[in-house]
Amino acid sequence: MEKKILILLTAVLVLMIAAVLFIPAPKKDKTKPAPPSTSPNLKVYNLAPNQEITSPLVIFGEAKGWYFEASFSVKIQDEKGNVLAATPAQANPPVGGDWMTNEFVPFEAKLEFNQPTSSKGFVILSKDNPSGLKENSESVQIPVIFKMETSEIKAYFGNNKLDPEVSCNKVFPVIRKIPKTQTPGRAALEEMLKGPSPEEKSSGFFTSINPGVTIQKFVIQDGAAKVDFSPNIEERVGGSCRVAAISAQIIQTLKQFPTVKNVIISINGRTEDILQP
Repeated sequence: MEKKILILLTAVLVLMIAAVLFIPAPKKDKTKPAPPSTSPNLKVYNLAPNQEITSPLVIFGEAKGWYFEASFSVKIQDEKGNVLAATPAQANPPVGGDWMTNEFVPFEAKLEFNQPTSSKGFVILSKDNPSGLKENSESVQIPVIFKMETSEIKAYFGNNKLDPEVSCNKVFPVIRKIPKTQTPGRAALEEMLKGPSPEEKSSGFFTSINPGVTIQKFVIQDGAAKVDFSPNIEERVGGSCRVAAISAQIIQTLKQFPTVKNVIISINGRTEDILQP
């Protein structure tokens, strides 16, 4: 009798172990990750706080009571408050469904934006509020990080190690990584005006251009790069060698670009009698 009970208990134990090992766990819904903590009436399924984003950004989720004429507002702004893109999020109810319901309705929004100068910003989703009443307004602000696309440019300087005699118009390039821009010529000049970094200085690089010089106007037209500088570019630049070095830095920095065949330098609009020794 005891032997039969022991066999029965063993069989039950084996069945319990088999159930634990072989019964599959409930499947998780991978299409809808847990939404960030935002609003009880809004769920964003593919954008988490401090997520890295690029353009175009497609956002999808569900909203309840946020729509007017089947849409609500979505925008991207940088950390300074500049709006980079804005578009309506369109309701996307199931086939045969209606956006005018008290239930959650899916939405989708696509935003295209240019590369910002700052690395951080916000995606702001705002309930459509045709009444204009404060008590009916609601918005969600999700912090994001802009994935910075970079490009390489050259800035030209003198170098007393590569050119021990310090020739008047001999300059050498340093490579700088900058955020991708539609105006790389101006960006290259601005890098040049910053002067060499401490590491570059230790390698012999130096600039002949006064600190604090700014670009007042820049345009490339018909192969000519026209750049207008602030007056302090020619303060205390005695000597023809330094004047030649200043011009060489500017000209070579701009001529790295295939579209630039000629460089015209001006100061406060003047092209004559500038950068005189």
